[in-house]
Amino acid sequence: MADTLRRLVNSSPYSVLQDKLEAWYKDYHVFSCDQNLNRCCELVELTSKIQGQLFTILNLTAQEGGHYSGVDTLKSRLLPWLGSCFTIAASSVSTDTSLSLIQESVEKDRKIRELSSFHESDMLKIEDRLSSTRMELDSVKQELADTQIELDSTKNKSATTLLATEDEILHLKAELRVAQDQVDLYKRKLDKLDDYERQVRILRDEVSFLTAEKTVLQERLVRSRSPSPLPRRSCSVSPVRGESPTRAQLTSSSRHARMVSRFSDLYATERLDSQSVLRRYIDDLETVQRILFIAVVESFQAAKLAYRQFKGRVRKTLSSTHIGPESLEDAVVDYIVRNLDLYDVQTSVNDVINAMNVNPRISFPPEVDFVLISSFIREACRIAFAMQTLDPPLDLAFSSDGELYSDVKYRRSFDSEFTAPLVAFHVWPALLEGDTVILKGEAVTRRGALWRSRSRSSSPVRSRSGSPSRTFVSFY
Repeated sequence: MADTLRRLVNSSPYSVLQDKLEAWYKDYHVFSCDQNLNRCCELVELTSKIQGQLFTILNLTAQEGGHYSGVDTLKSRLLPWLGSCFTIAASSVSTDTSLSLIQESVEKDRKIRELSSFHESDMLKIEDRLSSTRMELDSVKQELADTQIELDSTKNKSATTLLATEDEILHLKAELRVAQDQVDLYKRKLDKLDDYERQVRILRDEVSFLTAEKTVLQERLVRSRSPSPLPRRSCSVSPVRGESPTRAQLTSSSRHARMVSRFSDLYATERLDSQSVLRRYIDDLETVQRILFIAVVESFQAAKLAYRQFKGRVRKTLSSTHIGPESLEDAVVDYIVRNLDLYDVQTSVNDVINAMNVNPRISFPPEVDFVLISSFIREACRIAFAMQTLDPPLDLAFSSDGELYSDVKYRRSFDSEFTAPLVAFHVWPALLEGDTVILKGEAVTRRGALWRSRSRSSSPVRSRSGSPSRTFVSFY
């Protein structure tokens, strides 16, 4: 008995029976009637097997007790239970109940058949849709293949057309270069014509001046030969002498136009030439532009200082011997205009180079000398010196890195940030006549310009030789 009981415990049929009951309960509404009946019969068979093993254990246990052991227990418990179970089993299902169960089973079978038929019809519809979709997909693939063939043919035609177009473009470019050369030639001729016209105007002004001067000298000669000459002081109130203009007054407008034109040419021609020279030694374009801008500013400062000193010497020389209808200041300016070649421009060039050597805003390779751009500095000094003889004199607008950008004074360079409000650095200064801007400068605007200008201004000054004849390494 002990072995049979151990096998029953090890096989754990009740846990298997419980699992099957739970699985049947979960899938009861999914299964058909036959499937549910099969599950129930399976559980009944499993229960009968378990009961058979229990009856075997019951028989063995009764045999172990002898002939009379356990009789009372069997009489009091087993026999009444067996009688009640069979009675209940026999009387629990009536004829009406069995009929109703059969009808319910038939109704469920009918519903299952209907559901299966619906399912089959839905499957057929889905298959029809799938087949139609496949046919549409095949047609789309065919259209795609045809489109690819057309695209390939269009590409071939486009390639042929592109080659012909490239040939036309090359031909047009050649014609454009020829036309540009002709335009440049015409421009040079026009510039020469303008120069000739300016020279003619200057010569006409000089002829007018010489004619007026000749008239004044003739009147002086007549008065000196008259028997009753007027005192010298009355000469200052003579209407003829009082209305005689000086050379500076006669040619002021023409010289003004010429100075403005020379300043524009300095920006358009000499600046670019000097920039090309410096780019051979310095890779940073910003540094080159800063160098040229500072060179122009320092040239104006040096030229203005030289003009004041030269004017003081001329005034001191003419003050003791000056007589005539014009004032002393007009005579001084007239003398300076006549003798602009007496200006010691080399001294100003040396001063500019020395000032640039100690400027903290310029960084440069140590083997490069600012003597490289001495011709550019010399022309800027001459223009600035001549501009001081005008009335009013022309000067550069004040500028500083990090200042607020002004459309009146500057125009932005092509590499500027057009939404930035501050000037990062200047490429060319603005030209002023009094407080009026007559030529705009050029500036580069970038965000963070104030911070960059402070960091650049705090950089240490590198010492250099101030001699203009300092040797340098050439990379030509």
